[in-house]
Amino acid sequence: MNKNYYAIIMAGGIGSRFWPISRTSFPKQFIDILGTGKTLIQNTYDRFLKICPKENIYVVTNESYAELVKSQLPDMTDGQILTEPVMRNTAPCVAYGCFKIESMNPDAVIVVAPSDHLILDEAGFVKSIEQSLQTAQNNNCLITLGIKPSRPDTGYGYIQYTDEVIDGQFHKVKTFTEKPTLDIAKTFIQSGDFLWNAGIFVWSAKTIISNFGTHLPDMHEIFAEARSVYNTEDERNHINTAYQQCTNISIDYGIMEKAANVYVLPSEFGWSDLGTWASIYQLAEKDYVGNAVIPAEKVIMYDSSNCMVNVPDEKLVVLQGLHDYIVVESNNTLLICPRDQEQNVKQVVADVKQKFGTKYI
Repeated sequence: MNKNYYAIIMAGGIGSRFWPISRTSFPKQFIDILGTGKTLIQNTYDRFLKICPKENIYVVTNESYAELVKSQLPDMTDGQILTEPVMRNTAPCVAYGCFKIESMNPDAVIVVAPSDHLILDEAGFVKSIEQSLQTAQNNNCLITLGIKPSRPDTGYGYIQYTDEVIDGQFHKVKTFTEKPTLDIAKTFIQSGDFLWNAGIFVWSAKTIISNFGTHLPDMHEIFAEARSVYNTEDERNHINTAYQQCTNISIDYGIMEKAANVYVLPSEFGWSDLGTWASIYQLAEKDYVGNAVIPAEKVIMYDSSNCMVNVPDEKLVVLQGLHDYIVVESNNTLLICPRDQEQNVKQVVADVKQKFGTKYI
């Protein structure tokens, strides 16, 4: 296994679209949301064990989730769990992880990935990441993984690519487009040169740090100044101060959409970002009338179809005459809403917070 290969798992999100199961104090990456026996972050960690040494895997998360990471990934040392004092989107998260790794190994090649995605074809995923790491090691480029789209989905970002390639299969990126309308998404699919943006990145430490210097120079300066304190007892205090100075910006907008040397690897490995209850419904096992029930032990359904039901396993639930609904109960909260209106859940969470404070959030 290549000692220069590293992984950064981003695990700081609060997963509000999966409320009420996902809470601010216990977000979806720490939940076995598909009923597989492992949480999403545990599955993510296990995938990267096949790609790089376990001591080269880092998790960046909010400091309030550090104990959750330790309990779910007991093999990780404290030095591998990088805590953020405040949420500042993904660019500071990436900068922190990559500058810290670069301070230890200037020859590092790094994959950065979210903690809460589903990968059905792990062998295909490992192959794509290893190919990307090799190409990033040998070329001055920023690589993103693109998923061949199966439908005109409006919930994903899209990557348009050209015929210009390096290493035979990494295509030069032409444009990034965030969550288009349905008509535009259909046009993208028909054109044949668009991919879903999986939010998985691969680059050498040298290349990404150089691009921070070019496109986010203030952030580059903040984390470059910390080189002397990484892996010392002063690291946390320095980082806490650094984050207060950081712009709230994503790595996509801050660097990937601006850099000239971005390439995409068209990939197929059974990927889903598990961003909504609809994505869980699509993946879950269903009965003959389309009901997906997790867990199913004490749920009885009459004249009901195409429902997504997730309730405590000790609770008896009886549903009658319900079609195309989401029914979720957790943490003393019950949510019932039409499946085609689940995009309103974020607003519901905001309304609940305004009316009842953070007790139910």
